[in-house]
Amino acid sequence: MVALLLDTLKYNNVKLKGIAAQSSVFEYYRADRAVDGIKYAPGAASFCTGTNSEVNPWWRLNLLDNYYISTVTVTNRANCCPERLDGAEIRIVNSLENNGNNNPICAVITSIPAGASYSYSCPDMVGRYVNVVIPQETRFLALCEVEVYGSLPGNVAIGKNATQSPTHLAWEAEKAIDGIKNDRTKCSSTGYGNNSFWRLDLLNIYRVYTVVVTNRIDCCSEHLNGAEIRVGNSLKNNGNDNPKCAVISSIPAGVSYFYLCVGMVGRYVNLVIPGVMKVLTLCEVEVYGTGTTNIN
Repeated sequence: MVALLLDTLKYNNVKLKGIAAQSSVFEYYRADRAVDGIKYAPGAASFCTGTNSEVNPWWRLNLLDNYYISTVTVTNRANCCPERLDGAEIRIVNSLENNGNNNPICAVITSIPAGASYSYSCPDMVGRYVNVVIPQETRFLALCEVEVYGSLPGNVAIGKNATQSPTHLAWEAEKAIDGIKNDRTKCSSTGYGNNSFWRLDLLNIYRVYTVVVTNRIDCCSEHLNGAEIRVGNSLKNNGNDNPKCAVISSIPAGVSYFYLCVGMVGRYVNLVIPGVMKVLTLCEVEVYGTGTTNIN
């Protein structure tokens, strides 16, 4: 999985970005033009999307991670043909079955006047894909802008149980989930050991989408180099044999990086440094996911 510098705004209700696709492209009306930030410009709607006339035309935004979706705002083209959006469905969740068009419905667009923007509330919906589809008809689908607003699922590490092996002095495992990132006395650290690890027990099974790791600010940032993030349900080998989400190549001192685990299922989140006589230091670990009691 990729590691990215943490943008703290991403945890608020903000406009989300992603990769757009659609069922076909009419002339030059590409899918990405619905996320270019341009809602209206004089002349032909070259800044809008458009499919060919076809059965079940669709447009899809891949958010690249799972988000709580609060609102989807759709802007219709201004120069003509506003009826091409009539009856379109907004669908959200994680499946690409039938190109994502079988996902749960957030809303149905009855109509949007030419050049107007309408917002649709999608309370408590979680997903990676946002689709706009016209079902069971042979139609064109045209969109001038689609804005998706949401936030990452909450930090489920708060209030859970942490352990590590071995503990160095007063640098207890729980200090990595105390919400304090920039105080070296509030970090966790193992002593030197073989395959030193830190483990979070979420006390329930979760779908883990993102793990955020903050390195200590004062020194020794290399103590995180090569650490593996593992997520799963087994305590075999202290949980260090669970499936791997990511490997931390390095994190600068005092910086937070996030790692995408794209819905890995598990109760335990481990960070482990494989090898002999290693030290593992963490200033904060945040785990973003959703609880589940029915794992398919």
